Order: sequence, then structure tokens, then C-alpha cells
Amino acid sequence: MTSSEVWDEESARTYDDDCAGMFAPEVLGPTVDLLAELASGGRALELAPGTGRVAVPLSERGVPLSGIELSEPMAARLRAKTDAVPVVVGDMATTRVPGTFALVYLVFNTISNLRTQDEQVTCFENAAAHLEPGGRFVVELGVPPLRRLPPGQLAAPFDVSDGHLGLDTFDLVTQECVSHHYTRDGDTVRYGAGRFRYAWPAELDLMARIAGLRLEARYADWRRSPYTSDSETHVSVWRKPVE
Repeated sequence: MTSSEVWDEESARTYDDDCAGMFAPEVLGPTVDLLAELASGGRALELAPGTGRVAVPLSERGVPLSGIELSEPMAARLRAKTDAVPVVVGDMATTRVPGTFALVYLVFNTISNLRTQDEQVTCFENAAAHLEPGGRFVVELGVPPLRRLPPGQLAAPFDVSDGHLGLDTFDLVTQECVSHHYTRDGDTVRYGAGRFRYAWPAELDLMARIAGLRLEARYADWRRSPYTSDSETHVSVWRKPVE
């Protein structure tokens, strides 16, 4: 059993609208460009592709693509968009699909949906098991914003806009995080919350080593901006050694 929350039919129905900013060309374009380059003409596997925000345009770029998605309603939304991306419904930490891949990837903080360290380690091992020698595992993840928290404060806002208020609350012992979303919907405000486990880049590097992978590159974003101590996100690339 996975600790991930499962997106239901209502969440799947509103996902694309709620995350409209992530579909913007200036966000999606560099993501697809780098993933297509890292695939190097080989097959790719997306863990938790959701409704296909990245999978659909990456497939349209000619990258043969498969997916493992926990939520049947999200997978159904993806299937309605394209039949070029076969999706298996299952847990991304343990579910296997046939064959090996040049690229396995996770975007938009998705690995944090696994809310225990053991599951996150198992996800790295599962990714490594799907990779061909020389293949790459890519993870996009936010850097925990704990420097924003003064002593005694456990919440930090991440979006304050006309239609949405978002804030994260943190448990500094368990590394659990709850993202609270207040979204304006006409004359009402809709509330939703998601539970995650945050992890530091160095912790992910250790998970990668446990899985037999080695860090190849780390960027601050999909445009390959340098990763620094002030970066709020990172795109990390680990590679499976060529035996």
C-alpha cells in the first residue's frame, strides 16, 4: 500500500484548470525540451503523469512514452487526450512495466507524494530497475523553504494571487508537509489540501546511490540555470552506470 493520496474524479476534472500556470509555454516548453534531449532518441517512462501535462507534448515530439499513474480518474483524462501514451494504473514506487527505458522522470514535486523515506527510496530503486545502462532518472522538486520560517512558525505562503491562496505547513521532525489551497470559484472559495514529504537534494543523492545511480547534473530549473544556495527548485539528473 502506498502512502500517496489518490486523486479522485473531482480532482482530476479540475486539475488542468487549477494548474493552468504549469501549462504555460514558458513553463512547459523548457521542460519538454530538456526531457526530449535526455531521452536521446530512446524510450521514456513518466512516473505519475497525471492528466498528461508533460507526457502529451513529449510524445508529440516523437519520444516513445509510457506511464505509471496511481489515480484511475487522472489516467482516464490522459487516455482521453491521446492513445500514444500507454498508462498502467499502479504505485510508482513498486509497479513495473515491460522493457527498459533511456529516461525515467518525475516532474512538479511528484516524488513528495510518497510520504515516507522508505517509499521514496523504493521509487528510486524502481526507476533504476526500469533504466537501461546509461539511462537517466530525472526529478523536479522544490527546495524546502525552511529558511523562510522564523523560530516557532510552521507555515509559509507559496502563492498569493487574485484567484488562489496557497500555503505550506511543515512538521520539522517527520519532514511532512501539508499544502493548503484556497481557490476562488465564482462567488465561493474552494478549499483543498495535499500531504507530502519534503526531501533535500543531498537526501535524494543518497537515495540514488542506494539504487545504484550517480548524480550527473543538477540545475535550478529546466533551462539549466545554475543551482545555488538560493535556488527554490532543482532539476536533478542521475545516471545508471554502463556496465
